[in-house]
Amino acid sequence: MIKMDNLKRIFSYAVLIIASIISVFPFLWMIVSSTNKSVDVTQGRLLPGSHFMQNFHHLLDTADLGTALMNSARISITTTVLGMLIASLAGYGFEIYKSKAKDFVFNVLLLSMMIPFAALMVPLFRMFGIISQSVPMIGMDTLTAVVLPTVTTAFLIFFFRQSTKMFPKDIIEAGRIDGLTELGIFLRIYIPTMKTSYAAAAIITFMSSWNSYLWPLVILQSPEKQTIPLLISNLGSSYAPDFGVIMTAIVIATLPVALIFFIMQKHFVAGMMGSVK
Repeated sequence: MIKMDNLKRIFSYAVLIIASIISVFPFLWMIVSSTNKSVDVTQGRLLPGSHFMQNFHHLLDTADLGTALMNSARISITTTVLGMLIASLAGYGFEIYKSKAKDFVFNVLLLSMMIPFAALMVPLFRMFGIISQSVPMIGMDTLTAVVLPTVTTAFLIFFFRQSTKMFPKDIIEAGRIDGLTELGIFLRIYIPTMKTSYAAAAIITFMSSWNSYLWPLVILQSPEKQTIPLLISNLGSSYAPDFGVIMTAIVIATLPVALIFFIMQKHFVAGMMGSVK
């Protein structure tokens, strides 16, 4: 007779297996669909085909894939680097330096998380339209206009402030005694010590920027400026969309994010748990 502990273990593993299948199935279906014809995708074929290269060549013929990938990479890398720098500086300052108005400003910053980005698009669009008249380089239809409103978020600042609570404050005092400036302490002590937090923030920011659709759709107007989500959207909006080609584009668009996550996943878990090594 099976013991109760064994039954609990069997049930736990069964639930985990089912949850894993449900989680992985969309990715497997995406990969399988990229190897099939459009008609096979619409019919729900779950077996791999032999049309991946045909779909890939068709994608290259019908869309400027390289330009879209390059635009997304430029936007995502710039947003990630600037976002981590600004958010970590802000989070470090909110936690380390004392001020009467600090908590009030931080609470207002957190309240800004309650405002959906869709509510900010119209004033942002009008603002960049005005900027375009005097400074076209950062105005409408520029990659800079995509980066600036999303370069950092209240969540990232909150994330770095919470991570800084685990930062050993004695190191700061030791650095000051050794003659380091405040910026030197931040660059030479804080950043190397908080590498796990930076890794987690980098993954979150890069994924968010790479998958961003709504704001680039509004602010970018030239076909040569489109990002990979816009390209995929255009492929799906044709009169007779080729779903095999669309799935191939989605697989290619997923690879950079998946690669970065798998490379940095250990640091990501440690950073999200607020650990400092």
